[in-house]
Amino acid sequence: MFARKPIRASRCDRRPRRASVLPPLALAAALLAAGLSLGGCAQRAARGSQRVPIVVARVEKRPVPYEIDATGTVEPIQSASVTAQSGGLVMRVAFREGDEVRAGQALVIIDPRPFEAAVARAAAVLARDHAQAGTSRLDLQRAETLAGQQLIADDELQRKRADAEALAATVRADSAALLTARLDLANATVRAPIGGKTGSLAFHAGDVVRANDSTTPLVTIKQIRPIRVRFTVTQADLPEVRRHRDRPPRVEIAPGEGDSVWIEGRLAFVDNAVDAASGTLLLKAECANRDGALWPGEFVRVRLRLYEQPGATVVPSAAVSSSQRGSYCYVVKPDTTVEVRPVTVQRVWRELSVIASGVSAGETVVTDGQLRLSPGAKGVVRSAAEASGGTGPAGASTTPDGGTR
Repeated sequence: MFARKPIRASRCDRRPRRASVLPPLALAAALLAAGLSLGGCAQRAARGSQRVPIVVARVEKRPVPYEIDATGTVEPIQSASVTAQSGGLVMRVAFREGDEVRAGQALVIIDPRPFEAAVARAAAVLARDHAQAGTSRLDLQRAETLAGQQLIADDELQRKRADAEALAATVRADSAALLTARLDLANATVRAPIGGKTGSLAFHAGDVVRANDSTTPLVTIKQIRPIRVRFTVTQADLPEVRRHRDRPPRVEIAPGEGDSVWIEGRLAFVDNAVDAASGTLLLKAECANRDGALWPGEFVRVRLRLYEQPGATVVPSAAVSSSQRGSYCYVVKPDTTVEVRPVTVQRVWRELSVIASGVSAGETVVTDGQLRLSPGAKGVVRSAAEASGGTGPAGASTTPDGGTR
C-alpha cells in the first residue's frame, strides 16, 4: 500500500477568508437599476399587448369621373364703353346707373335742337341745288337739240353738259350732308349697343359731352347673361382635353370658396397655343347665369369633367400616407392586426384616391389612427364619431367585417 502524502495547504488557503459584502450604496444602486429594468420590460409588454383605436374603410370599385380642378375668373361675353357720337348738352339720363338695359334702349339724351337746325339747313340746300340741277338738265337737252340742227357751237354744248354734271354732283353732296345731319340728330339720343348691366355713370344732366371722347365714356355695359369663366390647365392635361373635345365637356363652377352650390356650364373655348411662359392652356366655360350668381371679375372654383372612369379602385384619401419610399396604406387583416402595404396612387378625385396597385376591392384600410400604428400591431375599430370625441356604446367596438365585439 502506498503511504498518503500529507496535503499542504496553499498560501491562499492559509489566509483567513473575508466575507464578500457589497457596500450599502452600491447595493442600493444595483437594486434600483434592476427595478427600473424590470419596470421598463413590463411597460413594453403592456404596450405591446394594447389595442390601438383606429377608423377603417373598405376598398371599393366604382365609377370615378376624371375632373380637373382649377381657379377661374368670371368675364362678360360682351363689354361696351358707351361714348357720345354727337357732342352737346346732356338734357336727360334715361336710366339709373346699375340697371340692366336691353340693346337699343335710350340711355342719354343730348340737346337735339342744334342737330335739328342742321338737318333743316341741309334739306334746304339740297332742295335748292336739286332745282338748279333740274334746270341745268333742261338747258342741256335744249342745247343738244340745237346742236343737232347746227344752231349752236360745240363749245356751248360742252359748257351746258359740264354745268349739268356739276349740279348733279352738288345734289349728291347735299344728299350726303343731309344724311350726316340726320345721323347726328339720331346720335343725340345715345342708345345701348348691347344688353347688359350698366356701371357707374360719368355724366349727368347739365354736363357737356364731346363727340367720340373715348377717354371718358358715358357708361360701361357688361353682358352677364350668359357669362363666361376663363381658367387655365397645365400642358400635361392637354392630351385629355383634346381627346374629349368632340363632346363638349361639362364644367362646374362654384362662386365662393365655401359655397357648395355648383353652377353647370359647358366648355366654349380652347386656346390654340400653350403659353410658353407658364406652360398652361387657356380655356373658357360658358353658363346661362340666369340668377346672376356669377359676377364679372370674380374669382371662382372650376371643375372640368372630361369623362367617367368605370370600375376604378378607390380608397379615402385619408387612408394614404407618404414616406421617403412612396405612398402606403395600413391594411387590416381579419385578426385585426395591420400590415403596411405600398400603393400606387393614380389620381385624386375630391376625397377619394384612385389606386392603380397595392390594394384590392373588399380589403379594409385604416383612415384614422395611423400615427399610433406599427406593422403587426392590433387595432380596435372605432366609428368616426368616437374617433372625433363622440360617445358610443360602452365597451363595444366594431370589427373590420362590421360585427360587434
